[in-house]
Amino acid sequence: VGKRKAQIAAITQSSGDLILNVDSDTTIAPDVVSKLAHKMRDPAVGAAMGQMKASNQADTWLTRLIDMEYWLACNEERAAQARFGAVMCCCGPCAMYRRSAMLSLLDQYETQLYRGKPSDFGEDRHLTILMLSAGFRTEYVPSAIAATVVPDTMGVYLRQQLRWARSTFRDTLLALPVLPGLDRYLTLDAIGQNVGLLLLALSVLTGIGQFALTATLPWWTILVIGSMTLVRCSVAAY
Repeated sequence: VGKRKAQIAAITQSSGDLILNVDSDTTIAPDVVSKLAHKMRDPAVGAAMGQMKASNQADTWLTRLIDMEYWLACNEERAAQARFGAVMCCCGPCAMYRRSAMLSLLDQYETQLYRGKPSDFGEDRHLTILMLSAGFRTEYVPSAIAATVVPDTMGVYLRQQLRWARSTFRDTLLALPVLPGLDRYLTLDAIGQNVGLLLLALSVLTGIGQFALTATLPWWTILVIGSMTLVRCSVAAY
């Protein structure tokens, strides 16, 4: 029946104060539970995630790049958001939630629609936004390491990124009422995540068009993409 229905069934039958969500292709370090639980001792924290790594990092050039992408996503993007207690997406492979908070949000979580049909993607981002909307903080614990299998072919990777992009655009709309109550950096970051993707797509299409029509390398396009990346990473690192 899908991940979301399985989660809901497990949560409603559970009895502990904390819920740990781990994907089936993920291996967690022995101290992950204790480290995430320690962060959750603060009753204001509704969810906490660990640091993601690629367990198959050495397989191909693509898995090596994805592992580097995960490091940046965790230790720049998520770490910067956690500075203000509002990680915008507690990653599905390894995230801990407060059960009492989840129970109060299950109806909204279960009934989410996408284009008029029950949603079957973006569970982690949607659940995180619901936590923030309910007034809870969401945190990142870099020392809680989880290794997950990442795509090793471009086709699988692109399908994954398309799902994630749809989730980002959709759930950013849900997060808009929450942003004014958070630090201004979170608003800037949300704009960067959404507008940045559109500008990247436009830049790539422009570069391909230039190469096809003039057979010259689109240096200006490459410079724009590089500059966008440097600016966003520099702001997050700061």
